[in-house]
Amino acid sequence: MHPNRPPPFHQRFHSENLGQSALRTICIICFCFLAFAVLIFTLTTTSHSETPFPYSSFTHITSFLASSSPSSSKSIVQPATDAIMQEASLPDYSNTTLDPSPDISLPSDQECDLNSPINCANPEVYHILIKATIEAFPDVHFHRFGKPVVGDDNGRSCDMAWRYRPKTAKRPGIFKDYRRFDVSRSATCVYLVSKIGEYHTGLNARKKKTNMTMNEANKQDSFQSEYQLESRFKSGKYLVYLGGGDRCKGMNHYLWSLFCSLGEARFLNRTLVMDLSLCLSSMYSSWKQNEEGKDFRFYFDFEQLRASASVIDQHQFWTNWELWRKKNKLNVRLVEDYRITPSKLSRVKDALILRKFGNVEPDNYWYRVCQRESKSLIRRPWHLLKKSPRLKDIALAIASKLDWDFDVVLVLRPYKDDLLETLREKIQDGRNVYIATDESDTAVFGPLKDRYIIHFLDDFKELWGEKTEWFVETKHLNNGITVEFDGYMRKEVNTEVFLMGKRQIKWE
Repeated sequence: MHPNRPPPFHQRFHSENLGQSALRTICIICFCFLAFAVLIFTLTTTSHSETPFPYSSFTHITSFLASSSPSSSKSIVQPATDAIMQEASLPDYSNTTLDPSPDISLPSDQECDLNSPINCANPEVYHILIKATIEAFPDVHFHRFGKPVVGDDNGRSCDMAWRYRPKTAKRPGIFKDYRRFDVSRSATCVYLVSKIGEYHTGLNARKKKTNMTMNEANKQDSFQSEYQLESRFKSGKYLVYLGGGDRCKGMNHYLWSLFCSLGEARFLNRTLVMDLSLCLSSMYSSWKQNEEGKDFRFYFDFEQLRASASVIDQHQFWTNWELWRKKNKLNVRLVEDYRITPSKLSRVKDALILRKFGNVEPDNYWYRVCQRESKSLIRRPWHLLKKSPRLKDIALAIASKLDWDFDVVLVLRPYKDDLLETLREKIQDGRNVYIATDESDTAVFGPLKDRYIIHFLDDFKELWGEKTEWFVETKHLNNGITVEFDGYMRKEVNTEVFLMGKRQIKWE
């Protein structure tokens, strides 16, 4: 037998080999025991030396906010963003107990320069801004504070943003605000907040928006190759409605027809080609005439609609269609009779279904497609329609100026004296009452002023003035042309404010 070769298996347990086998077994057992002991020692040492997270409870957060030590002032509050945050996942700072007179001063060995600009990034400044905000708005649940940034150029103010929800809010959701704080120092360099600005005055703290026209937005596709764009377009299936008698009708009529077309597109699993240009009915115009050239985005949130439904801007679609139709042999199915139901079109293979409507009313209304037997097939996706975020911001600003403590009366019929008697039974004297009405002569509501503090939409005209976000953004959407704050915009804002009131009374 070779001296280095182990014995065959049947010979390993012979008497002459037992000593070697026992020794080898003992060595293996000892090695395993040693490895196990090292593992236990390592885990024990790690668990005892690990430092627990210092802000694991709200008590720790409260203590942190009240701390006056510069070394412990680390930001644990994330910056505000434009994404809507779920309430359950956010801390509530409303009940935070702060030291009423915290020692927010510089160390004694550091020179106090009262003329130097305020350092808004200083954690002590952050602390005092949060404290001032919580004290100034006791009826608000705060959910997140952003980091302060420099306000005006004189170095005496800071802008800060936050997320919040009114304690009395009846509607779910988290709102945002950003304000300007005037900050000063005492003789001992203690920071003081001397003034908090109005709603949305802290412009430097807001998230920067990218204002783009539809043409500019479409140019973003230039980062993709021509082949990718063409491939995606030619593989799509589209639906377009042309003509008809819906134009310049009331907004309810327009939306009823528009969402019929969107419902059919979803039923057919096609992309709806949308014309974003509107004709505003004379009922909403200050000129009492129909107004062409309005934009869907003035009134509704097209970006949200595009994110949740398959829609494409008409201008972009026809540009691509002319570019790639012949090359890819894209076909069109023309449909000129509204009585051809969506179910009959469900097997059409052509790239584009074009419904063309004539000139005879009412058979040329788009919503006729969704009547008769199609009524049970088509579901209008109303949940996808949201008001313009710019108009919502105006409503939020009004509610904020009224400290979220107001009642609303939605007047849907001409004013009569019996309105006062109705309100006496439902609203206490001295309350802030917002009158949501399209009545041009608000003097008719004069008798209400003897019992209540009355507010109208025109009391807040500065919210859509030349220096506001609404003015700048709508002008940008309108290719540099100023946009009038028309009757339908007023209706949308009044409706939003109505939904924010503590008491909501309809007078109809």
